[in-house]
Amino acid sequence: MATEIQNSSLHTYFVTCPKGMEQLLTDELTSLGSEQVKMTVAGVSCQGDKALGYRICLWSRLASRVLLRLVETPVTTADSMYDAVQSIDWLERLRPSGTFSVDFNGRSDEIRNTHFGALKVKDAIVDQIRAATGQRPEIDKQQPELRVNVHLSRGSVSVSLDLSGESLHRRGYRAKTGEAPMKENLAAAVLVRAGWPQSDMTELFDPMCGSATLLTEAALMSLDIAPGLYRQRFGFMRWPDFDRQLWQTLQDEAQHRADQGRAATQVRLYGSDQDAQVIAAARENVRRAKLDGVIELQVCELSQVKCPQGVEKGLLVTNPPYGERLGEADQLMFLYQQLGQVLRAQFAGWRAAVLTADPMLCKVMGLKSHKDYQLFNGALESRLFLFEVYAARPESEATDLAQVQQPALSETAQMLANRLQKNLKNMRRWLKQEGIECYRLYDADIPEYAVAVDIYADQVLIQEYQAPASIDQVKAFNRLSEAIAVVALVLEKKPQQVILKQRKRQQGTEQYQRHNETGHFFEVMEHGCHLRVNLHDYLDTGLFLDHRPVRRRIQSLAAGKDFLNLFCYTATATVHAAVGGALTTTSVDMSTTYLEWARANLDLNSQSHVQHQLVREDCMKWLKRQPGPAYDLIFMDPPTFSNSKRMDGVLDVQRDHVELIEGAMRLLRPQGLLIFSNNYRRFKMDYDALSQYQIQDISALTLDPDFKRNPRIHSCFEIRKP
Repeated sequence: MATEIQNSSLHTYFVTCPKGMEQLLTDELTSLGSEQVKMTVAGVSCQGDKALGYRICLWSRLASRVLLRLVETPVTTADSMYDAVQSIDWLERLRPSGTFSVDFNGRSDEIRNTHFGALKVKDAIVDQIRAATGQRPEIDKQQPELRVNVHLSRGSVSVSLDLSGESLHRRGYRAKTGEAPMKENLAAAVLVRAGWPQSDMTELFDPMCGSATLLTEAALMSLDIAPGLYRQRFGFMRWPDFDRQLWQTLQDEAQHRADQGRAATQVRLYGSDQDAQVIAAARENVRRAKLDGVIELQVCELSQVKCPQGVEKGLLVTNPPYGERLGEADQLMFLYQQLGQVLRAQFAGWRAAVLTADPMLCKVMGLKSHKDYQLFNGALESRLFLFEVYAARPESEATDLAQVQQPALSETAQMLANRLQKNLKNMRRWLKQEGIECYRLYDADIPEYAVAVDIYADQVLIQEYQAPASIDQVKAFNRLSEAIAVVALVLEKKPQQVILKQRKRQQGTEQYQRHNETGHFFEVMEHGCHLRVNLHDYLDTGLFLDHRPVRRRIQSLAAGKDFLNLFCYTATATVHAAVGGALTTTSVDMSTTYLEWARANLDLNSQSHVQHQLVREDCMKWLKRQPGPAYDLIFMDPPTFSNSKRMDGVLDVQRDHVELIEGAMRLLRPQGLLIFSNNYRRFKMDYDALSQYQIQDISALTLDPDFKRNPRIHSCFEIRKP
């Protein structure tokens, strides 16, 4: 039974909240005993006694701040605003030597920035107190005794005091957060909109729980625990008129209700996340909230999430990653698709609530939302989608599990399957004769499936070509999903053997940066050479498949020669030269990452560090510093374009190829050979500028059967001195 607290003085409060939560806050304030409740954008005004202000701070799950209105009056100038602030007796509110801060928002024709407005308010307060006492209160932006809030709009100024201190969403139980934490009052709004708590629903699950904010807020709601019980400080506690006895009475009442709620609870809440460190942080937050016995947490990938045993209905609520900060659109689409699959397979009969800033992502879940709400996560507009997860079909109607996992292919998907099988049949004899285990099986042969399919031993890499902005992203994703399923089916691969990447133009050092951190390297063979590849972590895999014939030719020519590899990447051509019997090799690249990879490749093939030198430097600079002829065989494969910060300028292969070739030819001994290659599809050799050399275009001769369908994949030339 709530304690009856009487206080006759009526105050006007303005309670702020994130946009989209105003109606929910209105209902909450009404339930707390507010009068004259009126909703506006990002807040609600109401009236009540001092106890109401304290009660809102203690019990509101949705509010950000509680402001006690002191004055609201028309103003036309900065001076009239100064007078309005001075009309308040500040000695009733603040000690003469106390501290305060001013939060100012709004503007007028004369007050055009918040700093000037806050300064004018500060002057009015300080001048009044100094004139009356000779003492001067100080500004403290961190922990002021009094936080003054001033709002200027449409020729009117309102001056309020902030009862909250820190924003009320900071409950006090959360010590650690994940990468993109959700504010506690937003989590509470999500739960209210999702219908939590309900007497007939005692289970809640968050399969991507992060720091466990949704789970903790759900527990507080179910156990009738006031969110303000965890806080040590509120702004009003340092006011001269702070009623300590009134506050203690409200706290005692809240503690009694919390004790009753803990004793009577039957709810169980479950959370999981794939990151062990995130779960460790979540457990600490749950411990601080004293909810260890109510919330169960485990490390678990989304694909492995299971419905709690014996639970037929409940609420699955989650805030999956979204936006550019946490992942590429395609990766996120797969995550949301997987979420939909898990819901249908494991949580039939449950309700689901998914908060996202990108509504498109929810379209790939395969579930139809029956309701959605607009909410704001800070300035980020978000949508909350509510779903009913329908019960699975009766067992008698169910089909074989293999049929469920492998539905009949659509007409276009069957075309893709047929093309993959045809290509594989046409290449099978060649692959066996050459002993090749890394090759391209498919390269956007069918326009509807704009992907490349590359085989690396027992792994498959699917590279999606970036779709134009005009293409519907959901349709493109559905086609991509279909392509992945068909590839796995035709090649009989498990999901973990199929890796997806998106191909798009890279700038600067992006080509050298890690895109993931799996560290998943494995070894492949090519013409007797052992090579390391990584299909997960980088833009490229460490092995350019289209250069296979060039590497084979280098291996056949290298015996007894000094070999130079410019723009060497992971030095796979150097490995071929070394295995082919080169006397020495020198490999130049400006990426430390790839030179370390190059060293690992040479070590795999037991090649001497002394005999095979790796140089980290800009190739253009390095070429200019070399004294003269020192090599019999040179391979140069520059990027099409590079504006890396490690370079003085910008490299453009079409513009700069003459300078590059002349620099390399200067280092070539008589009878030597330069093999020059690049993958710029519109490349044109400047034969006139290089007329002193013998140049032969061998591009057609450097295409193995797996790249015959794409003759412009690269250009390749053999260049000799006369």
